[in-house]
Amino acid sequence: MNNNKRFFGMLMLSMVSLWGLAQVSTPPGGGSQRSFVKQHIGGVGKVAIEYSSPGARGRTIYGGVVPYGFNNLGFGLSTAENPSPWRAGADQNTTFHFSHDVKIEGKELAAGKYGFFVAPAEEGPWTVIFSKDNNHWGSFFYKPENDALRVEVEAEDTEAREWLTYDFIDRQNTSATVALIWGDKKLPIKIELADPVGAHMEALTAELNNQPGFTFQNLLAAARYASGVGEHDKAIEWAEAAINAPFIGQKNWATMSTKGAVLTAAGKTEEASTLMDEAVKLPDATAGAIHQYGRQLIGAGQKEKALEIFKYNHKQNNGAWPTNYGLARGYSAVGDYKQALKYLQLAKENIPAGDTVNGPIIDQNIEKLKNGEDIN
Repeated sequence: MNNNKRFFGMLMLSMVSLWGLAQVSTPPGGGSQRSFVKQHIGGVGKVAIEYSSPGARGRTIYGGVVPYGFNNLGFGLSTAENPSPWRAGADQNTTFHFSHDVKIEGKELAAGKYGFFVAPAEEGPWTVIFSKDNNHWGSFFYKPENDALRVEVEAEDTEAREWLTYDFIDRQNTSATVALIWGDKKLPIKIELADPVGAHMEALTAELNNQPGFTFQNLLAAARYASGVGEHDKAIEWAEAAINAPFIGQKNWATMSTKGAVLTAAGKTEEASTLMDEAVKLPDATAGAIHQYGRQLIGAGQKEKALEIFKYNHKQNNGAWPTNYGLARGYSAVGDYKQALKYLQLAKENIPAGDTVNGPIIDQNIEKLKNGEDIN
């Protein structure tokens, strides 16, 4: 009998221990369910917000359920000397998790996870706080010395909202505005990537060192982005890899013309010109592609080189569309309007069937040439 009692006692202790370690998924007992929202910013940045969402249930929210300002909650570290803000939700801390460094209302905040608190104001802006404390119950243990950032934000009137919600109400390329909405108030908070170019370059570098980097198309996309934001060395490196990297590099019009473009953007015009002289002779260099390259040269002020390319294109493709148009642009660029007019009239005679766009434009350009005006 004593052995049975001893076994039963040990069994009960084991069950108590198990209950202390884990809980089963019974329905929530209170009215404030845990909620979660996540938003990408700029394609690479992420903001995740976790909070408990109480209901209004007919109560006055601000100045009632949620008192204004900082208050003595009478528990934990909250005292008259160390009053607490609102937990900006219910139950445990509302938290914001930023994957990258951000700016909150224009002020910098490092990447990381923060407890989120608000001190509503009856008049004027509300105080918004991001705290290094992010794992406490409510704001009973709030300490101002652990603030990572404080900003002032104007609340706005809105249609009544029963459940406290965080909504991303505006989404731009490198920023988003999240709003705390409850009762008849909305508190919009602007979040920006602190360094969107750096964030994208970091992401691209990581991706190209992984499976996405095993296609020349992805290398070209990364090179074009890097060139566009002034990261010229990296752009040239990726463009070169798209051509010559083992197993994946390909020498074709797309890879060669992309490298030519990034070299030009980097100020390496002679190197770009030499490379493009090779590119225009590739089997997949179409008349249309070479024509566009010639126009880019005109735009870059390289008029004589453009005319050279247009002449090559015309000869190589036996006067096919749009090579006559290209010669017209090339001769016009160097001021030879007589020759330009000759080839523009030929271009008009050879407009592809179904093309309803170029005819009227060519007519306008013919009149320009007759009046001694450049058509470029």
